[in-house]
This record gives sequence, structure tokens and C-alpha cells, in this order.
Amino acid sequence: MAAAATLTRADLADALHRDVGLSRADAARFVEQILGHMCEALAKGENVKISGFGSFVLRDKGERIGRNPKTGVEVPIAPRRVLTFRASQMLRDRIVNGG
Repeated sequence: MAAAATLTRADLADALHRDVGLSRADAARFVEQILGHMCEALAKGENVKISGFGSFVLRDKGERIGRNPKTGVEVPIAPRRVLTFRASQMLRDRIVNGG
């Protein structure tokens, strides 16, 4: 399987510049503001849903017992908050069907 390309902030800003006609500086600032709003919402414990794309959901996981696979020793795993992403059905269809 070929190595996958990575979409970066600069790529997003360049697409805004090219497709919408914003200046490069405005496009970069716009991308930073959007990502900043998303980060702030998640930091406050809010979920982020982008219609047609997916949802970033915070989950609190409780303490549990894990096992070191090499030694078999049981160790407690501390409670923590994790971020998960669930793709929308539209995105899943586009990925599976290639379009």
C-alpha cells in the first residue's frame, strides 16, 4: 500500500486562497481561527460536530486494570478523558466509494 499524503493547515489555507479568493494571509488566519474555535470548545468539554464530516466527541474513561503483555503483571490505568472522532455517514460513503 502506498504512503498516504497528509493534508496540512497550509494546504487548507492554500485551498481557501485558490477556491474562495482570499489573500494568503487571510486564508491562513481563517484556518487558524476555525481550528482555534474547535480546540477551545473541546478544552471546555464541548463536543464538535461538523455536518457532513463527523463529530469530535470527548469521553471520560474510568479507572481500570490493565495487563503488561510482556510480563503479565496487572497495573491500574488511571481515569482519563479521551477524544474520539466519528465520521459522518456521508464521509464514510465517500471514502468507501471513492468519490
